[in-house]
Amino acid sequence: MLTLINLTGLTNQFVTPERITLVIRIVLILIIGIPLLRVLKKVMAKLTHEKLSAQAEQLIQRSVYYFGVLILIVSILNEFGFKLSALLGAAGVLGIAIGFASQTSVSNIISGIFLISEKPFTIGDIVESGSTIGIVTSIDLLSIKLITFDNKFVRIPNETMIKTEVTNYTKFPTRRLEIMLSVAYKEDLERVSAVLYDIAINEELSLKDQEPVIQVREFADSGINILFGIWTKTDDFIVIKNKLMIKIKQRFDAEGIEIPFPHLSLYAGEASKPLTIKQI
Repeated sequence: MLTLINLTGLTNQFVTPERITLVIRIVLILIIGIPLLRVLKKVMAKLTHEKLSAQAEQLIQRSVYYFGVLILIVSILNEFGFKLSALLGAAGVLGIAIGFASQTSVSNIISGIFLISEKPFTIGDIVESGSTIGIVTSIDLLSIKLITFDNKFVRIPNETMIKTEVTNYTKFPTRRLEIMLSVAYKEDLERVSAVLYDIAINEELSLKDQEPVIQVREFADSGINILFGIWTKTDDFIVIKNKLMIKIKQRFDAEGIEIPFPHLSLYAGEASKPLTIKQI
């Protein structure tokens, strides 16, 4: 009986009408707030869709969503008795401390704003930064996210993207595919050029309104280097490159055009002459 009385006393001590009311208010805030956040996210998606660039659209949607989450958290803390003024004061002191310790993050945020305003690339573009090539999947205030062609996730800080050279391979709808090849010195260059031109004009993925490029570039050690360039749609770039490499090899074999490889002949004067054999 004594234990039951003690439990009843503890229950009455902790389960008070004020605390029950507090729990109900917090539950109501969550029940109303979470669906509102989802609705707000969908509304912002509709308002910004096709009106802004993909990266600006993504940034605005996330910023509004996180701001809504912040309001929800502040509302819950307010129910526990934390005043907004006290929270702002604590946030100010904490912000100063974090500011000194996170100068790199601030630099990345500023760089992210520059990237969004300059628009050197958008979501879905294929870019190269340093030794990394991949598809842009996200442009945030702190970093850029890429997916490489072998399905690796790469995060590059915005400051790095601002400071280093970035190549955008899909900025324009067309590209020129360039293949550097070599032929033997004995080959007729005009005949080689005619074969390459025939390959170019008969390639279905090439752009017929752009002339192919065939240039003799260099007399190298093992052969004559020739630049072969052909214009194509950016979306067809990888496909046409593979097709052309195969066609060039097949046509050169059929035409008897030699593709040289590095080789070396040694001559050591008289000592390298063949031995003389006398018949007795």
